[in-house]
Amino acid sequence: MANINGLSNFSKFFGSLPNDNTTVKTHLKPQDFFRRGRKMKSLYQQQRRFLLLNVNYLRRLFFSDQSRISKKGDPSMKWPSPSSSPLSNTRPHPAPTSGFSQNKFSIISNLLKDPAITSSSSFESALDQTRVDPDPDLVQAIFERFDSSPKLLHNLFLWAEKKPGFESSATLFNSMINILGKARKFEDAWILVLDRIDVGKEGSNLVSVNTFIILIRRYARAGMTQPAIRTFEFASCLDKICSSNDKSNLFEIILDSLSKEGHVGVASEYFSRKKETDLCWVPSIKVYNMLLNGWLRLRKLKHAEKLWLDMKKNGVSPSVVSYGTLIEGYCTMRRIERAMELVDEMKGVGIQPNLKVYNPIIDALGEAGRLKDALVMMGQVLFCELSPDISTYNSLVKGYCKSKDLAGASKILKMMISRGCIPTTTTYNYFFRYFLKFRKIEEAMNLCTKIIQSGHTPDRLTYQVLLKLLCEEERLDLAVQVSKEMMVRGYDRDLASSTMLVHLLCKMHRFEDAFREFEDMIQRGLAPQYLTFQRMNDELKKRGMTKMASKLCGFMS
Repeated sequence: MANINGLSNFSKFFGSLPNDNTTVKTHLKPQDFFRRGRKMKSLYQQQRRFLLLNVNYLRRLFFSDQSRISKKGDPSMKWPSPSSSPLSNTRPHPAPTSGFSQNKFSIISNLLKDPAITSSSSFESALDQTRVDPDPDLVQAIFERFDSSPKLLHNLFLWAEKKPGFESSATLFNSMINILGKARKFEDAWILVLDRIDVGKEGSNLVSVNTFIILIRRYARAGMTQPAIRTFEFASCLDKICSSNDKSNLFEIILDSLSKEGHVGVASEYFSRKKETDLCWVPSIKVYNMLLNGWLRLRKLKHAEKLWLDMKKNGVSPSVVSYGTLIEGYCTMRRIERAMELVDEMKGVGIQPNLKVYNPIIDALGEAGRLKDALVMMGQVLFCELSPDISTYNSLVKGYCKSKDLAGASKILKMMISRGCIPTTTTYNYFFRYFLKFRKIEEAMNLCTKIIQSGHTPDRLTYQVLLKLLCEEERLDLAVQVSKEMMVRGYDRDLASSTMLVHLLCKMHRFEDAFREFEDMIQRGLAPQYLTFQRMNDELKKRGMTKMASKLCGFMS
């Protein structure tokens, strides 16, 4: 009977579960939340227990989204010295420091790479046998190193929490929630949150507004708009959030997350309902800018222009950010002339354009191949006594590379270095994309070597582009070399990179190596494409490697 009452009370807050014919409007009455939502504060403790005991209901409430609204080189180049480069001391996954021993890090890392460990129990048993005493810094470093292995990292976190003396930090806890959310393991994430949410309970300090921000953003990215909204509403009823400015900030987060991930229609509807139910609420220019950005990301220019007019009609004056957002939208849709007209308009109302306004125009001109006009716009930037930033130069480098003008791109690179603007990996990646397009392997490998020798660190995209180039050209030895270098630099191969490598190994008849790579994908929590499995399975059976084929099928069962 207690469970039935728990379900009834919780449904008053979240509304009935949506079916295939409902929309966001029907599953939640806004007045229940905005006028009476605070009543839920006295209930959330028993509901937390109810949810933990009723996992199926928890799954439907937070882990489904059934509403129809949700849709799914230059040899003569003078390279900047490492000491002057902001990238020179930056590594994507830094090696362990004095907070813990390298030995502990290596021991756990080796376990995570061990293909023989196939279950949670075997992993926990192996961890116990290491006799390593975990601490938050060690586990955090492991998280950063193996961020594409969510299942194993979750097991590691739970194992560490059981160890005497281990006290998780808020940073580590939120990292765990983010990893689970990224892998769409929301049920596991919520169990961690709900188990620590009671004030005064051990670990209650770990759950903060940042925890719910992570969940909201991950739900939005997964296209699960209703659970994102419910998460906001649940968090808004907690004392620690209601008693601060976090509630209004969280409302902006839900609108921003939905808008950025292509669900601006849902965000706009929720925004309208907020205005209707809270007559004292005055939307800020920041809220309008979020929605404006969302419509323009979807290239819904009419909706954006309507919102622009409504904003002015309601007495909200556009800011430089508003103009910059609209100008960027026009540039994205190749309406460069209209964007330039807006620059004149904002000057007319006394708002001085900044680089956020000029950069999209320069980028659009470069994309359109109008490189002379882009350089003229660059002159205007300098005339306004603004210093071109990395985005300005990157747009020009990209424009020249897309126009097949490698010499012009190299000149821009020299210019930015001479002006004290240090190239980033994004800058160099435009050159790598050029090399990929024109199948220039030697030039790509030469540039990569120079970048590393100069103290820079290639990023994940750099390695992915190189791997794609080498796999397409069937340069297996180099592909394996780059893959190993990628791992040393702290980047796990993603699904696309691993898939390309498996297919190339199969093509070169190195089936045992292909099998090991396939097994490693499973170990890291990646789900291989069925086409990859089918191709490998057929090849193994054709060559009489039945034992290996059987094990391969076991991976996919």
